[in-house]
Amino acid sequence: MIITNPPRFTHERHARIVDWLNAHGRVEVLELARLLEVSEHTIRRDLDALQEAGVLQRTHGGAVAIDTRRLGFGGRSAVLADVKSSLGHLGAELIEAGQSVVLDAGSTTLEMARALTVRPLTVITNSLDIAAVFDRDPLVQLVVLGGVWQPDARAFWGHATCQMLAHHRADWAVPGACAVALDAGATASEEPDAMLKQAMIRAARRTLVLADHSKVGGVAPYHVADWAQVHTLVTDRPWPELEARGVVVKVAGAEAT
Repeated sequence: MIITNPPRFTHERHARIVDWLNAHGRVEVLELARLLEVSEHTIRRDLDALQEAGVLQRTHGGAVAIDTRRLGFGGRSAVLADVKSSLGHLGAELIEAGQSVVLDAGSTTLEMARALTVRPLTVITNSLDIAAVFDRDPLVQLVVLGGVWQPDARAFWGHATCQMLAHHRADWAVPGACAVALDAGATASEEPDAMLKQAMIRAARRTLVLADHSKVGGVAPYHVADWAQVHTLVTDRPWPELEARGVVVKVAGAEAT
């Protein structure tokens, strides 16, 4: 990025930083300080202010965009990491010993996998990261779905993955969602990913969606599920309008869920 006439005022710097985030998904303190001709301390202060505004998530040495659909797996994992951990733990509390669960690849579902302590358990997943959580546990029956490897998502997708999943039945499906909205339901950014998530829902008696507030209100290009297909949403902020539609909404950090 080449910047001519570096901005003099704070709001102008913030606008330039947001533009860079929208274009690239992440920013680095050192690079921004050089491009905007200000100190690293000033850039860190700018990034802190933009994080407070909900525009970005601070990381070591910089920041990433809250629009996680632009990021690879590593970048998504860094966004709202503490919130994702809380969602994962709350979601894990819904799973009972002896049940089977389909866990989609994703940073929040990975946190749920790490929090699953009930045994025995059957785990069906298209994620090697999630499989690695259980691969040495004799009380977990682990089923890994193959297919075409997607390195950015760290997941197997495709027709073969859906075919393998069609042979299984589960108590819970936990498909990831790139975005969730009251009217659009759950949506995904890639068509093969959306098709697999739909297959997960068909394979299970109940569907659980984990979505932090950054995903609420957005709509990605491909439909995954209407709310009538979702039993429970685990999130970090209340959503009474969705509860009015019959979805169980559990809020991480609330005293009663």
